[in-house]
Amino acid sequence: MSIPQSGGGPIEHEGQLAEYLEAGCKPESDWRIGTEHEKFGYIKKTHEPLPYDGPTSVRAVLEGLRDKHGWTGVYEGEALIGLEKDGANVSLEPGGQLELSGAPLETIHQTCDEVNAHLAEVRDVADAVGAGYIGLGAAPTWSFEDMPIMPKGRYKIMRDYMDRVGTMGKTMMFRTCTVQVNLDFGSEADMVKKLRVALALQPVATALFANSPFLDGEENGHKSWRARVWRDLDADRTGMLPFVFDEGFGFESWAQYALDVPMYFVYRDGRYVDASGQSFRDFLKGELPALPGEKPTLSDWADHLTTIFPEARIKKFLEMRGADGGPWRRLCALPAFWVGLMYHQPSLDAAWDIAKGWDAATREALRVAASVDGLQAKVGDIDMRELARQILELAEAGLKARARQGAGGLLPDETHFLNALKDSVETGQVPADELLAKYRGDWDGNLDRIFAEYSY
Repeated sequence: MSIPQSGGGPIEHEGQLAEYLEAGCKPESDWRIGTEHEKFGYIKKTHEPLPYDGPTSVRAVLEGLRDKHGWTGVYEGEALIGLEKDGANVSLEPGGQLELSGAPLETIHQTCDEVNAHLAEVRDVADAVGAGYIGLGAAPTWSFEDMPIMPKGRYKIMRDYMDRVGTMGKTMMFRTCTVQVNLDFGSEADMVKKLRVALALQPVATALFANSPFLDGEENGHKSWRARVWRDLDADRTGMLPFVFDEGFGFESWAQYALDVPMYFVYRDGRYVDASGQSFRDFLKGELPALPGEKPTLSDWADHLTTIFPEARIKKFLEMRGADGGPWRRLCALPAFWVGLMYHQPSLDAAWDIAKGWDAATREALRVAASVDGLQAKVGDIDMRELARQILELAEAGLKARARQGAGGLLPDETHFLNALKDSVETGQVPADELLAKYRGDWDGNLDRIFAEYSY
C-alpha cells in the first residue's frame, strides 16, 4: 500500500488529471525498474504473526532497520509506520506485512542486489528480536482474527468500506502478499500497448508465480489464492479492464475511469479524512461531503490513483500486479519477465501479436484458470504452459537485446534471472505445486513445517 503523495498544486481544470498521467512519459534512456515485494513476519517461537508492539514485533524490526542500517523513520502521529533511504521505502501492509518499494534502478542486476541487501538487513534485525519472515502469496495458517492491525488511518477506512462492497477485502489486506514491478513508458501510444500487453498476460505471471495454495491451515483448491481473492474484493476498482482494449483508449480514458472509482479518503494535516464511497467528480466541484467547499490538489489525485487495484494499472508509470509473493529467486525473476517484454520493442510487439486476438471473456477466463490451475490451466485452445514458454522466449530475447552487464562485466546480460521461470515451464511445476507435494508427502499434513523450510 502506498504512502501519502505530496507535491501537487491545486487542480484548476479537469484536463490536469490526464496531464498528470502524461507527465510520466520519459525517453527510453530514462526508463527505470522499480521492484516491490511484501512478506509475512512471524514470531519464531510460536509461528504466530508479529504484533505491532512488543519486544518481538513489527515496530522492533522497523526500529532495528532504522538504528542499525541507516533508514529514516516515517511516522503517522507517534507511530513508526515506515522507513526511507536512497529512493527506496519500507512500508507496512494492514496486517504487518513488510513491503520494500525499491528505488528506480537501471538494471535487474541492481534491483536484485537491492532486494538481497534488504532481505539481509531484515534477517539481521529480525533474528535479533526473535522474528522470521516468509515469502508466500497468502498466510498459510493464520485466521483474520489472528492478524494484528497496523496503526495507519487509511487502513481502518479501507477495512470498513470493503466490508460493504465485497467478501474478500479483509483477506486481501491482512492475509496476502505480492511482488510487483513498476516500469516506464515513452508516450501515450507506448503506454497503451504496454498496458494492454500487461493486462492480457498478467495471468501468465499469476500462473508462473502461483504460491498460495493454503489458507486457514489447509488446502484451498487454488494454486494462487491471492489471485482468487481479488475477484471478490470490489468490482469498482479491480479486474481486467476491458475498456483498455477499446479503440481510442489513452490517458484521458484512464482519468475518466479513475474518476468513477469511489474514493476512500483525503489526506489532510497528517490524518486521513474518511471519504469512502464518495465521488472525486464531486470533489472537483467543491461538493465532497467529507470536505464541503474544498477542492482537490494533484496530491489528492495521486492518492486516489493508489486506491485503484486492477491487475495492471498506470500512475506516472506502469505497475504489474499479478504475482504472488515468494522465494528470493522469484523476487528477481518478476522484473526480468516484464522488463524483457516491455523494454524491447520487438518483444513487446510479438507479445501483443499473441494476445491481440483474445476477447474480454478469454482474458478473464485465463485469469480465473491461472489462479486455480497454475501452469496446468487451459482455456479453449490456449495451454498456459505453452503460452508461458512462448512469452518467456520473448522476455529472454528482450533481455539479451538490452545486454546490460552485471557483476563488473562478469555477467553478460540479465537473462539468468529468468532461470527459475524456465525451470517451471520445463517441469510444469510452480512454487504452489512444490508446496502441495511437500504437504501431501514429507510434511504429512503438518503445515507448520512451512516456516522452517521456506523462510528467508
